[in-house]
Amino acid sequence: MAEIQDDFERAADPALSTRPGYYGGFGGRFVPEPLMAALEELDYALQGVCEDPVFRRELERLLRDFAGRPTPLYHARNMSREAGGAAIYLKREDLCHTGSHKLNNSLGQCLLASHMGKSRVIAETGAGQHGVACATAAALLGLECEVYMGEVDIERQAMNVFRMELLGARVIPVGTGSRTLKDSVNAALRDWVENVRTTHYCMGSVVGPHPFPAMVRRFQSVIGVETLEQFDEVEGRLPDIVVACVGGGSNSIGIFSPFIGKGPTLVGIEAGGVGSSPGEHGGSLCLGDVGVLHGAMSYLLQDEDGQVAETHSVSAGLDYPGVGPEHAYLKENGLATYELVGDDEALEAALFLTRGEGILPALESAHAVAYARRTAETLGPDKRIVVCLSGRGDKDIDTLRERFG
Repeated sequence: MAEIQDDFERAADPALSTRPGYYGGFGGRFVPEPLMAALEELDYALQGVCEDPVFRRELERLLRDFAGRPTPLYHARNMSREAGGAAIYLKREDLCHTGSHKLNNSLGQCLLASHMGKSRVIAETGAGQHGVACATAAALLGLECEVYMGEVDIERQAMNVFRMELLGARVIPVGTGSRTLKDSVNAALRDWVENVRTTHYCMGSVVGPHPFPAMVRRFQSVIGVETLEQFDEVEGRLPDIVVACVGGGSNSIGIFSPFIGKGPTLVGIEAGGVGSSPGEHGGSLCLGDVGVLHGAMSYLLQDEDGQVAETHSVSAGLDYPGVGPEHAYLKENGLATYELVGDDEALEAALFLTRGEGILPALESAHAVAYARRTAETLGPDKRIVVCLSGRGDKDIDTLRERFG
């Protein structure tokens, strides 16, 4: 596995401007005054641990010995053969401990919380994978953990709720608004304001006020650094296309990070849901407008009055109405492209990968698989596509059973 020091250096973010916390015109800190001191404290602590060899060695050890990194880069030969065009590789984040990429970030943030002297961590979760990862890291490091989760997501991700409780975390239902991920973030931010002295907010994606987007990117960049090294070892060159699903955007920024502006086409896949009308999709970048959500300027889904719109996706992790500010910067500057994949195509891709490769993907990841499958058909056999398989699909069994049962 690449040294964490190398990861941090190679993940240095060229999109961050000289204005702290901004990616061009996106990002920033649009928060109430009581949060500013907490964000400054977090930013200062983050800069300190990034330069601390003790922290880096400990995180490297945890990622290797506990999380199971590096995760494999797998040539999906059956899917490639069926597509009849480009070769498709899968970066197997589903094989990371707890079943997704989320543990990379949770280990980093919970270890940071310990170094800051915090005794409690809180988190928000939609699909439940970040909640499970945060509860896992908290159990390992002896931290109290509470996870905010919308009532809609609790119902459709019951297995992950039970996993969090088994790990000792308290799952707090959120019954306001749409009762999904957006409202869980709101609840977690309110908690953090009230308990900032003892509590660290373990943000699950590259969203929110600075330094959260930069911090989560840093901890998730291990995905891209490994992919770069592994692909070069296998193919001796860069991939042609790198694909990942985008909700808030952490797995995609993680795998994109070393490839930005280096040649490969970077494609983020948003939830196309069941249509293009409000409330039918989660396409913040494809169908949204610029605005402020959860403390940062980015693209989001909003109505004519600027109120946050309802979202829909068959995958609980993609129905967030906003997106990380660096993704907005990549879109505006032509450094990445973003497309929609609907519920039906994602479900079919999940079934195909399960039967064709023996790999059950999370429905979030299945959106990226669907795009890669359809795109490979249009390319020649000399082209190479890498897909970030961000998580496994155990959590989505009930949804799959309802569809294909």
